[in-house]
Amino acid sequence: MKTKTRKSITKRFKITKNGKVLRRATGQDHFRAKKPGKIIREKRKWVEVSKADSKKIKKILR
Repeated sequence: MKTKTRKSITKRFKITKNGKVLRRATGQDHFRAKKPGKIIREKRKWVEVSKADSKKIKKILR
């Protein structure tokens, strides 16, 4: 029987053409007023996941 992909994980992660797993930066939901603009701008970007975690995520996305 074929396993189903976890839909919650497909929405949270992206896999690049080279196989890197990307996630959104943390700390964007609240307490943004006390952070400088530079840090808020940096957090808009996608961040690469560690190799150990990316292995697990790719397994779940199959």
